[in-house]
Amino acid sequence: MTAQNPTAPGGGAGGAPPVGPKPQGSLVRFKAALRRAKRKNAREPEIDFLNITAMLDLMTIILVFVLKSLSASQVGQSDDLKLPVSVMTSEPSEEGVVVTISKTQLLVGDGSTPVAELASRAQLAQTGLDARYKRSGPNDLFIVPLANVLSDYRKSDIQIRAVKGLDASTSEAIVVADASTPYRVLIERLFTPGASEFGKYHLMVVSGKKG
Repeated sequence: MTAQNPTAPGGGAGGAPPVGPKPQGSLVRFKAALRRAKRKNAREPEIDFLNITAMLDLMTIILVFVLKSLSASQVGQSDDLKLPVSVMTSEPSEEGVVVTISKTQLLVGDGSTPVAELASRAQLAQTGLDARYKRSGPNDLFIVPLANVLSDYRKSDIQIRAVKGLDASTSEAIVVADASTPYRVLIERLFTPGASEFGKYHLMVVSGKKG
């Protein structure tokens, strides 16, 4: 009899392991570990830059508004400036640029440099400010240096009003005038802001009793 080589169950000759699908358990565990690693290493997106231009613009506008409010509320009297007395009892407005007309000079805002020097009361009553400040001669009502300063205030006021949601088509001015200011000078003072898009005025006075 011829002897035959035995074969392993399910295998080929020589006891070779069976060929079949790989086990699924290790692949599932590998994918789960991969997902955990991705979640562990994930991080929130970082802000690589900070645009502060808009923030600085807003802070500048707020600062200008605060300075304007302070200048409007801290008007003092002196020998060169005596406010007229009025029977009005309402609170003064804090909206607007302050234009001061003392006995000797014309000032805008809280600046210490006068826009114009005032002449004698007799001359002011006749022709107002000196002709060198006018646009076209002594009879003109338009004061050129005052208009130039108000133009800068107007640009800032437009931005402030836009932030506050107010009408930006016109600005306001607070008139602080000495009680002895000639009517001609006061008219020039009102005409020039009116031509510079300042359409509303407030006259600063001292509250007093009637009579």
